[in-house]
Amino acid sequence: MADEPAPLMELGLALMTLKRRSDPVFGQWRHRAQRVLPPQARPVLDLLSTTGTGPLFLDPPTAGFAEGMDTVRSTPRASVRSELLRVRALERPRASWVRGLADDDRESWQLLERSMTAAYTSLLADAWPRVRAGFQAEVAWRARHLARHGLLATLTGLSSSARWNGMTLEYPPAYDREIRLTGQGVVLLPSLLWTAYPLLAPQPGGPALLIYPAVTPLPLQDAPATPDPLNALLGTTRAAMLRLLTTQHTTSGLARALDISPPAASMQARTLRDARLITTQREGKSVSHYCTALGLDMITASTPPLGDPSPAPYGTRPARSPA
Repeated sequence: MADEPAPLMELGLALMTLKRRSDPVFGQWRHRAQRVLPPQARPVLDLLSTTGTGPLFLDPPTAGFAEGMDTVRSTPRASVRSELLRVRALERPRASWVRGLADDDRESWQLLERSMTAAYTSLLADAWPRVRAGFQAEVAWRARHLARHGLLATLTGLSSSARWNGMTLEYPPAYDREIRLTGQGVVLLPSLLWTAYPLLAPQPGGPALLIYPAVTPLPLQDAPATPDPLNALLGTTRAAMLRLLTTQHTTSGLARALDISPPAASMQARTLRDARLITTQREGKSVSHYCTALGLDMITASTPPLGDPSPAPYGTRPARSPA
């Protein structure tokens, strides 16, 4: 697992999410982001697609924004040209400044730096404490899942469509690509700004980065100081839904209990199901949901014992294994 979230990695994913229009979780966030994103931030959008494709030199996995920008500026120009060709930014340039990057044009590089800085300032700078809190909650939960269920289940659990084909792990990308790790290993990097399929970013001379959607994306994150660790991990609505599902409920029953629309209840239940926290059964026209053993474990671990008025930090109390 990565030790820290990577600002430039999250920035690139945030900008690609901004261009996507199919994710209802980010609908309001996208509307606000479009309003606050200044014109000087928009050139970098020319280099990014909605499929998670972009030049690797744009998002080095550094722990700080300034450090990351230094790394971007020092990218060898041969690597810049190679990456721009890989993502076809040179073959189908939408702006003249893109070709200037490959030609080591100073003004083009200054334009890129201004664009990335303005985008980070408007989209992520104020939200970064929430990103860090969500990242830490995700890593804590995922590490516990790894210890309890093993590596194979953890890797397939990063996507509802993942599967093992022999010793090859297959994810559903937007394009066909095969990557051999050659013994270098993988670092798991959760993202709070990306909800599509996992992305793999090879790193020169080191382990590949497997970027995957965190259980709770940024729009569903509470403030970092929330006293309930289950709320911090899942968001208020999904945490309440998970607790309701210690007894069986239909989708319409969940909608009434949580005072949300049936489509919203169905979407939240699907997210919990994809995370293996609940199971769903269909009987005729009725759809019923119920906690899995993992979901019950999470509720147990986040609930203080009688007489303790405040919940302990997530992961500090051993979870009781349900019968």
